[in-house]
Amino acid sequence: MLELSALDPSALLPFILIGFAAQLVDGALGMAFGVICNTLLVAVMGVPPANASARVHVVEVFTTGVSGISHLIHCNIEWGLFFRLLVPGIIGGVTGAYLLSSIDGAVVKPIVLTYLILVGVWLLVRGLLYPPKIRKPKVIAPLGLVGGFLDAAGGGGWGPVVTSNLLVQGAEPRKVVGTVNSVEFFLTLAVSATFIWHLGFADIAGATLGLLIGGVIAAPMGAFMAKRFSPKLMLILVGVVLTLTSAFGLWRALI
Repeated sequence: MLELSALDPSALLPFILIGFAAQLVDGALGMAFGVICNTLLVAVMGVPPANASARVHVVEVFTTGVSGISHLIHCNIEWGLFFRLLVPGIIGGVTGAYLLSSIDGAVVKPIVLTYLILVGVWLLVRGLLYPPKIRKPKVIAPLGLVGGFLDAAGGGGWGPVVTSNLLVQGAEPRKVVGTVNSVEFFLTLAVSATFIWHLGFADIAGATLGLLIGGVIAAPMGAFMAKRFSPKLMLILVGVVLTLTSAFGLWRALI
């Protein structure tokens, strides 16, 4: 069992700050928590991808739960969109978690990251040059399926794939972020259970505990920020975050 008295607060602090910053971005823009945290665990700490994804998803059960409640309070959720994403997202997430526990899913990662870079650039161009036009998105269930699969298999992809593509279709940014974040709670719950079933349950300690503390603290603030950003500003910010994180991930995958 985890001995809290044995933990060094100074060693936890960097991970608390990373969890805080990652969830602040994720809560406000609908993406980046998994990407930032998985980059830390895999590239810096040398954690195997399946274990890193499992730990981050366990943390996200708590952060997305708090974030979802916060978005509900701020009326950032569109319920029709919520239910159309929920079931396909869970199916894709459970499938991705099962496959990642058995095979190396790194083969498709450069292709997905290249696609996300292009989407990020397009969102940035739209935010800077074209006034956002709010429209009902038409392609929803396939996004949930693909986003859930890539989130589990790649350790972070639900927000970048689903949020960015709904924004490309013209959905209202505030509602997209709130809805996608809220669905993510149920997705991470299903993915975490699948990982635990196949990999076993490890005590939450060290870096994982730090990410959890920082993420839970930041979750309500992200929902508050999402409600107050203009659609144009959100498109620009999402475009910048998506492009930079995907470009870094592609560079790391290719070296």
